[in-house]
Amino acid sequence: MTNLALFDLDHTLIPTDSDHEWGRFMVKLGIVDADSFARDNDRFYGQYKAGTLDIDAYLRAALGHLSKHSRAQLDEWHAQFMREAIQPNILPAARELVRHHQRQGDLCCIVTATNDFVTGPIAQAFDVATLIACEAQTQDGDPRGAYTGLPCGIPSFREGKIVRVEHWLESLGKTWSSFAKSYFYSDSHNDIPLLEKVTDPVATNPDDTLREHARARGWRILELFQST
Repeated sequence: MTNLALFDLDHTLIPTDSDHEWGRFMVKLGIVDADSFARDNDRFYGQYKAGTLDIDAYLRAALGHLSKHSRAQLDEWHAQFMREAIQPNILPAARELVRHHQRQGDLCCIVTATNDFVTGPIAQAFDVATLIACEAQTQDGDPRGAYTGLPCGIPSFREGKIVRVEHWLESLGKTWSSFAKSYFYSDSHNDIPLLEKVTDPVATNPDDTLREHARARGWRILELFQST
């Protein structure tokens, strides 16, 4: 029987927040108004850290800018974003963690609340084939179509991560009981629902709330970037 290995992304596999960095990148390129966007970007990020984020409002704000540009232009910008903001933050310790589970033959998946436009190429950079992320709607449902600026589907946030993982497993003809062990690595107290669902929760670079919860529950605590 194989194992299941789930990974949060931001501040877990990378020591930064990819969506927050994408916002800063857009400001830097002048794609959005610097003052207003930076203010909103910082506000939503602060709400996420505080556990008070309205996920629908956040997604509509984050995705609305995508509808103003062609996919070709967005892809070009994202490639630059990967080179400048993400690749330098994909560190050996995180790569090795993912590869360890892959070498073990575990079924691996990145599960993030950040949208799939931002995170798709990052999952590819980690050689993880399956990504569960908040979904950005495209025109006529075409995967390569223009973005509408709206979210679709169930957001992979808090309890929504459990729902989305279970739907994915069902599509494979599997359930939680199909695995000898299930791991989830996350830094955020927002992920406590999914951490409590797996057999082996790992508080990874945890925020203060998750660290306290993990200690109380006797969970493993992993400081993946302690030497960086």
